[in-house]
Amino acid sequence: MDQVTKTKKLINAPDDIIDELIEGMVGAHSDILCVDGPTGRAIVAVDGPRDGKVGIVVGGGSGHEPAFAGYVGRGLADAAAVGNVFASPSPAHIEDAARAADGGAGILMLYGNYTGDVMNFTMAAEELVQEGIAVRHVAVCDDVASAPVERRSERRGIAGDFFVFKIAGAAADLGEPLVRVEALARAANDATFSMGVALSPCSLPQTGKPNFVIDDEDMEIGMGLHGEPGIRRQKLAPADEVTDELVDAILKEAELVSGDKVAVLVNGLGATSQIELYILFRRVKQRLDALDVTIHASWVGEYATSLEMAGASVTLLKLDQTLQGLLDHPCRTPALVVGELEKSGVTASRSRRSVHSVAKVAVVKDQPRDLITEGDVTPAVFKAMMHNVGVQVIAEKEWLSELDGVIGDGDHGMTMEIGWKAVQHALEEAPDDETIESMCKRMAKAFLDAVGASSGPLYATAFLRAGTAVGNRLNLDGAAMAEWLSAACQGIQDRGRANPGDKTMIDAWVPAVQEALKEAANGGSALEVLVAAQNGGEAGMNATAPMKSRRGRSAKLGERSVGHIDPGAASTFVTLRAMREALDKAMT
Repeated sequence: MDQVTKTKKLINAPDDIIDELIEGMVGAHSDILCVDGPTGRAIVAVDGPRDGKVGIVVGGGSGHEPAFAGYVGRGLADAAAVGNVFASPSPAHIEDAARAADGGAGILMLYGNYTGDVMNFTMAAEELVQEGIAVRHVAVCDDVASAPVERRSERRGIAGDFFVFKIAGAAADLGEPLVRVEALARAANDATFSMGVALSPCSLPQTGKPNFVIDDEDMEIGMGLHGEPGIRRQKLAPADEVTDELVDAILKEAELVSGDKVAVLVNGLGATSQIELYILFRRVKQRLDALDVTIHASWVGEYATSLEMAGASVTLLKLDQTLQGLLDHPCRTPALVVGELEKSGVTASRSRRSVHSVAKVAVVKDQPRDLITEGDVTPAVFKAMMHNVGVQVIAEKEWLSELDGVIGDGDHGMTMEIGWKAVQHALEEAPDDETIESMCKRMAKAFLDAVGASSGPLYATAFLRAGTAVGNRLNLDGAAMAEWLSAACQGIQDRGRANPGDKTMIDAWVPAVQEALKEAANGGSALEVLVAAQNGGEAGMNATAPMKSRRGRSAKLGERSVGHIDPGAASTFVTLRAMREALDKAMT
């Protein structure tokens, strides 16, 4: 049996890496950065946010440093929400960042176009709007390899964040109103084009294993920033040939003509030497010189990494007079300094905004009501069922991550472990007389706050919908158990907008619910309903293998996603199996 290669990292406990990253980063740049908000995941510019200025909030998963918090500072982003490794920040993290950045003129949120980021930032925006804060958001989609031009809105964001953040931050710093700042960010997004190449894999700190495999003599053209497979794997070629392929794809869309001006970013993915990056830039400049296109500004180095992945990306920003002026506007952040800033005394205005961060939301207890008591699933049994889901998911985390490593970014098992550990902890704090509906609300908050990513909003919505569906019951019988499952499934569909056949967790949830409802209609008990759901979920999970993915990060793979079980469908099966096992045990 082949021995699995283990990677080496200078870390302490894997569970502490984000807290220690933030502590180290803020400590190293205490003149620029501070932490605000109760979650401890919002990094804020010391002299950035101020009254009357649009607040710029950026964010995304860790592992891409210096993105995203490295671009927080005067003249650029006012705050960054810091997610777990390769996972979107949660709505709570984003809300902390937005409240800290709020100067009364509205908030513009900027993030990469990934399912988890879109869902979490959208949920945060909905909450902030209810608080009276005007919010707009722009998902950066610069990766030309990830979708054809006619579906540009589906493209993922990679190193192009660098330019879009810079333009938006400058516009806000100059006092432009929210609508104008958003429009300029979108103009920069439309004018930014990127493509990358990977030579070796990265590895998550929690697993210590490569996320994917690239043979020593191969490279992956068009690979994503999380290690998502690109458009083609081929033999390693000389630097000029590789650069030409990346530049050709970019020039095909940028439509540059003689006399145009551009900004260029040659970005290392984490383990690529400066020698290699300058060799790539050399060829980029040769190609642009041949077109009589002027490089107005250039950056060569690590600006949006993928842990220790070897490889690089090339990004071009096509400039007009407005974008050029904003690109040149001064800023000072840990990762980017442009020009010289004028001294200002803006830090005093932070006292007004900090009120947002400490505000408490009043908790209203449910009023006493008559609840239906028939059924084998009591609140105590339900709590045991949910605890066992956590136990089983954690036990299967390596399998789930391996499945995700083939068609995603390899973190699904780790993400589910984080979420279910948070659920287990939250349920331990639940009072003995808490109803199933209240437990579901508790679980939703715990999962969402701990995880972010795409799983956070999906599972949180599932728990909330499921709890509401059985809000009139103390105990669950077969029909109520089927109703709980059906509402959970519908919540996931509504939040994620996935349908059967898209190769997602829905492909396991839908047949599970169908079988559960059939059993309930025949008068089946809660245990019989869960047996039926488990069988349906297992069949649905296995049926995802021959499917071509149409949703999420793996949708970019096309035919290359065929032949692999969807990790979300696999964790759904594990969930249903664990629920059934715990109920079976409780009844024997």
